[in-house]
Amino acid sequence: MLRLTADAAGGAPWWSGQGSATRWYVRQAMARRPGRPRASGDPSGDRDTRQDVLAAAAALFCTVGFTATSTRAIAERAGVRQATMYHHFAGKDALLLELLLGTVRPSGELADALAGSSEDPARRLWTLARADVQLLLGGELNLGALYVLPEIAGEQFAAFHALRDQLRARYADLAAQAEEAVTGERSAAPGPGPLVFGLVESVILRRRDEPDVDLEGVADAVADGVLRLVGCTPAQVAAARLP
Repeated sequence: MLRLTADAAGGAPWWSGQGSATRWYVRQAMARRPGRPRASGDPSGDRDTRQDVLAAAAALFCTVGFTATSTRAIAERAGVRQATMYHHFAGKDALLLELLLGTVRPSGELADALAGSSEDPARRLWTLARADVQLLLGGELNLGALYVLPEIAGEQFAAFHALRDQLRARYADLAAQAEEAVTGERSAAPGPGPLVFGLVESVILRRRDEPDVDLEGVADAVADGVLRLVGCTPAQVAAARLP
């Protein structure tokens, strides 16, 4: 499950000392838990059914494979009729799109909130990178692995690509701001942004190779590494981590 609760020492949540906008968006990410669609807790059975179908599709796409998974298999795993499944989703593409959006949307919303913050750029970049890694590593299933499916190159997944591109752009802008703040200048285009974004998303492959990866340890290490990529000294990295 998405663990955005307490730091590795068991103290207060890492984000509790952040600005109000940051705290709000992190709580939204916690509530949605995109890596693990919930099958209970909503008084509306209609929503429960939708989440059951999403959970079933996620499990099958990540284990059996997208192409090999039939809508019948998804419906059976979710415990509903195919007609009920089609009431919520037009088909497998729609299910895959919703799952993909869930891996990006919370981080995109947090990035938008941080973009409007007056906090130190390095601190904002560290906060975004850490939360993003937690999101990618926090679900029961490695939904980020779906990024490599050849099928998602299709036009029907344009909304996911657009949202991911927006997140990439936010990273690039924050990385450039942080670099300028700590070094006094900005690198020539494309700057450190692509390296920063690549480092964050590299945890997807790491999780594939190391299913029991230490979420908190990796989140801290990647966020620290991101700051080193923009030129932060160890002291500046430590300062960015302070609540």
